[in-house]
Amino acid sequence: MPDKQPIYILPESVERTIGRDAQRNNILAAKLVSDAVKTTLGPKGMDKMLVSSVGDITVTNDGVTILEEMEIEHPAAKMMVEIAKTQESEVGDGTTTAVMLAGKLLENAEKLLDMKIHPTVITKGYNLAAVKAKEFLNEVAVEVGLDKKDDLKAIAMTAMTGKGAESVKEKFAGIIVDAIAQIEDKGSVDLGNIKIEKNKSNGVEDTELIKGIVIDKERVSIDMPVKVMNARIALISESLEIKNLEGDAKISVSDPSQLQNFLDREEMILKQMVEKIRRSNANVIFCQKGIDDMVQYYLAKSRIYACRRVAKSDMENLARATGGKIVSNLNDLTESELGKAQIVEEIKQGDEAMTYIRGCENPKALTILVHGGSEHVIDEMERAIRDGLGDVSAVIKSKKIVAGAGAVEIEVARRLRKFANSLGGREQLAVQEFANALEFIPTTLAENAGLDPIDVLTELKSRHDNGEKNAGINIFTNKVEDSFRAGIIEPMKIKTQAISSATEVAVMILRIDDVLASKSGKPKNSGMPNMADYE
Repeated sequence: MPDKQPIYILPESVERTIGRDAQRNNILAAKLVSDAVKTTLGPKGMDKMLVSSVGDITVTNDGVTILEEMEIEHPAAKMMVEIAKTQESEVGDGTTTAVMLAGKLLENAEKLLDMKIHPTVITKGYNLAAVKAKEFLNEVAVEVGLDKKDDLKAIAMTAMTGKGAESVKEKFAGIIVDAIAQIEDKGSVDLGNIKIEKNKSNGVEDTELIKGIVIDKERVSIDMPVKVMNARIALISESLEIKNLEGDAKISVSDPSQLQNFLDREEMILKQMVEKIRRSNANVIFCQKGIDDMVQYYLAKSRIYACRRVAKSDMENLARATGGKIVSNLNDLTESELGKAQIVEEIKQGDEAMTYIRGCENPKALTILVHGGSEHVIDEMERAIRDGLGDVSAVIKSKKIVAGAGAVEIEVARRLRKFANSLGGREQLAVQEFANALEFIPTTLAENAGLDPIDVLTELKSRHDNGEKNAGINIFTNKVEDSFRAGIIEPMKIKTQAISSATEVAVMILRIDDVLASKSGKPKNSGMPNMADYE
């Protein structure tokens, strides 16, 4: 009988991991991502310093920023980064919670897989638990509106705690709540109306809310007015220069008069540009591209304030704020296309000059100008403010808040365990592991603050069993107390979104039992995943 020949259906460049190996590999990758961010959770969480290949430094404890900067390669780990991005875009905060929850759900699922429970049973149990958890969140949530300014400030402060903004969190919370109150429109909030501008001067305590737009540009000529009252603003997306010819062009000149005519013609075209602007009655120009020196000179003579190379996003903000239209052809510029503002002025702070546009047509156009001594500090302050804005706007939209400091997780976990006891099949075990995963949040909060997580968890459970549904761990006093009274409040939306995202990714990863990875070059043996260098 002839020897059996092996049959190859995949090329050599494809590496295949099957069954439990594939599951273990993916679960370990997800757990490593969770471990990478877990030390940043809570008021006493630590920061990460991320240095890029070109030497750029980022110091942050913002979950999504860390994961984006880490350049993760493992496919399962990339799925974890996706949930952080979703959490950021949907709520603006809670990214670390979502990633940690997904990692813990997968870690707990591994115990069940070792007990020979089928992944389909686990995923069914997790989905049941996620639906119930959101129901329980709704039951324990408290309604709040824009009139409860103190609650909204507490929410903003909770969001910013641990972001290095502790010393100024009250001031920042006031700025955030005032900004949201101004742009709120019948329960909807468009955060696109709030522009965050950074200025490296003074200290973070000088951060201010400006009712208008601030752009990081100065006037192009010192002969232009520093301040323009009753501004009529032209927004031009084309360059105010003579277009260069594409390719090489040669002009033969036989006598000096021809050269002079050529130069005169160029000057006349530039003069005509300025004349078109003057005819439109504009006294301020924001140009997305360059402005020729000659045009600058004639604009200054006409007492017109001009900024060049303004970013497209700033142009759109200006159009929204001033009611102007962005014009791509000077021939189309008329008075009806101009935007209006009460004051446009250049203000110098530190080494930088900025242009302030105040008293805009649209009162919902605001700028938060963040000051600070170094770029790293300003960047982290900006992230803190964005988290605060995200949290407060989430509350305005959903009108529901829950107790922070791990209180709501303990309460939902307690109710989930009761629900698990009512189930008959093996799904009961998956629901119990889901409840255990929720307790990972308060346990980590305590651990990051240097407390004993087992003692804290035991006390929290006992207080909740006695009916104290808002009992959480106040990291500043190291005591278990009522989170609402301590002002530790979070939007319900953070929790529901984190549970949805974490469950979805955990279920998806658990259902994978075969990984086919195409490789460039020689295939390697499949080992444990290395997030930094997964080949």
